Amino acid sequence: MARITLNCDLGESFGTYRIGNDEAIIPLVDAVNIACGFHAGDPHTMNKTVQLAKKYQVNIGAHPGFQDLQGFGRRNINISPEEAYDLVVYQLGALRGFVTVHGVQLAHVKPHGALYNMACKKRALADAIAQAVYDVDPNLTLVGLANSELTNAGEEKGLRVANEVFADRTYQPDGSLTPRSEPNAVIRDIEQAMKQVNEIVTKGKVTTINGDNINIKADTICVHGDSIEALHFVQRIREITG
Repeated sequence: MARITLNCDLGESFGTYRIGNDEAIIPLVDAVNIACGFHAGDPHTMNKTVQLAKKYQVNIGAHPGFQDLQGFGRRNINISPEEAYDLVVYQLGALRGFVTVHGVQLAHVKPHGALYNMACKKRALADAIAQAVYDVDPNLTLVGLANSELTNAGEEKGLRVANEVFADRTYQPDGSLTPRSEPNAVIRDIEQAMKQVNEIVTKGKVTTINGDNINIKADTICVHGDSIEALHFVQRIREITG
C-alpha cells in the first residue's frame, strides 16, 4: 500500500491577525495548502509560507477559497461555474508568483472550505475548478474529498488527483463531511481523532456520525491548521503514518 501523506491548511494569517502555528507544523507534514488571500492570508504571509515550505522541502499547494474574510471562506456563496473558474485561476496566479520568485514548484491545488464542500457535491462546480487547474498547469494534482464529484471531475479532466480524508472532521453516511453548523462536526479529542486515522490507514474505512462503517479511499490526511489542537494532531498522526 502506498504511503498516505499528511497535509495541513496553513498560511492563514493576515494583517495583524495571527492564525495557526505554521513554523512548528510545516517541518512535520508532507504538504502545505497555502491560503491565497481571499478567505485568509495576505501577500506577506503567502511569501513567508512559501519560504518555510522551501526550507523544509514540503510540497506546496494553493488553497483557493471564496472571497469571504469575515466568514473564513466557510459560508456557502451562490456562485456560477464561470465565476468559480475565474476565482481559482486568479488565486493560483497569486501564489505562483511567490513560488516562481523562490525557485520552487507548485505541486497541487486544494479548494478551501465552502468552495471545497460545494464542489464535492455539485458536478458543474467541480468541473469548473478542475478545468481551471488544468488550464493553469495540467501537471498539478487536484486534492479533493475521497469519492467525491471533485475528484471524479479531476480524473475525467486528466489531472492527477489525491483523495483526501480528515483527522479532525466527522463523516456523514454518504461520505461527506458533517457541516460545521451541526453538532460534533469537528473532532477536538485527540484520541478520537487518532482512532479515526488508524481506522482509515489500516482498514480503509471510516465510522460515520451515525455509526455506519463505510469504505474510504485515502491518499492524504488533512489537519486544519487554524485549530488549537493542530500541532498535537500532526505530531500524533506522524507517528501513525511514518
